[in-house]
Amino acid sequence: MTDFVYVGNELELFAGATIWKSYVHFHLQSYLSGDILEVGAGMGAATGTFNDGTQKRWVCLEPDRALADRIKPNLPPDLTNCEVIVGTLSDLGPGEQFDSILYMDVLEHIEADAAELASAASHLKPSGTLVILSPALQWLFTPFDAAIGHYRRYSKNSLRSIVPGGLRETKCIYLDSAGLLASLGNKLFLRSPVPSKAQIQFWDRALVPISRHTDRALNYAIGKSILGVWQQSPLSPVLHLK
Repeated sequence: MTDFVYVGNELELFAGATIWKSYVHFHLQSYLSGDILEVGAGMGAATGTFNDGTQKRWVCLEPDRALADRIKPNLPPDLTNCEVIVGTLSDLGPGEQFDSILYMDVLEHIEADAAELASAASHLKPSGTLVILSPALQWLFTPFDAAIGHYRRYSKNSLRSIVPGGLRETKCIYLDSAGLLASLGNKLFLRSPVPSKAQIQFWDRALVPISRHTDRALNYAIGKSILGVWQQSPLSPVLHLK
């Protein structure tokens, strides 16, 4: 592959959002066993939360070599099941099959998102799961989204429309209803182009704990992030895309 350099500058800002990552992990823990592929792993901030060492294999796929080089130093030294591959799905062999493939705030950075998911589905084992976490609601799109390379934000309908046929939906919910109000307030009033470290800490420490309660009360009907999980049929033949 050609050298790729990630244009965003938000990874450092959000790396310390440990309460948010723990909340997402609560919704994903039942899908995090066996062989895992994390697409666009960045510098390993999510890996360190979701990979608890019980998985058989955890592959971090990251196209930016400088970010990829930071993954293992950011992980606990006793976490031995993690391997790093610099590249994209096209750099994986057709025999590489996974129990879960994760896109953690990554799909919105990929212009050809439907083609990406079609390729990902070809790397799922029978009954394997495709897990997507992305920013939600296009009307919340801001200059900050554009500056860090987001092509879009997703609704349930827009996300469902690009998932390959043959995958069965097991979860599609919105998360962070309290954070949505903060994002809307920033868009309408503060209009800050880039969140500060203090703002990220306030969101993570004050608003995410509120969202854990309000999301459930609202039946996950609204939020500034969307989380979807789709499962490969246990009888589906594996298609290797060239």
